[in-house]
Amino acid sequence: MNKRVFGRQLSRSRPAREALFASLTQSLIVNGSIVTTRAKAKAVVGSVEKMVTLAKTGSVAARRKVMSNLDNAREATDILFQKVVKAFLAKNSGFIRIISLPRRVGDNAQMVKMEWTEKIEYGEKKKPEVGKKGKKVEEKKKKTEKPVKGKEKA
Repeated sequence: MNKRVFGRQLSRSRPAREALFASLTQSLIVNGSIVTTRAKAKAVVGSVEKMVTLAKTGSVAARRKVMSNLDNAREATDILFQKVVKAFLAKNSGFIRIISLPRRVGDNAQMVKMEWTEKIEYGEKKKPEVGKKGKKVEEKKKKTEKPVKGKEKA
């Protein structure tokens, strides 16, 4: 007797399944579209639609509920509440489109592309600066205090 099993299992344990769904949802929100298998897409589409509907209320409780479903991903939650919701103010459902792609070569799995049905303005993404040798240039933070080499006696 299988208890507490709701939806699709996808040959995973419950924590692994929840992590997979949260990851797919975050990727969709941040990037606007993802390529995945049909089974995973159909398993995630319902929860994403519910999150968008919940985000349309704009309340603090809704924000907390969405953050818990996204494994506390603040970036994805902010994008959902600020940019995605603006595109769907006039719609009540049908926020996601699933487009069939050719089957994957390795295991012949049916692949699909999930994307928003409306155009969402994400703005330009910042590209990291690249140095001479192709390494990322990062600014080093200066330490205000010098490290203590020896122990001080009281």
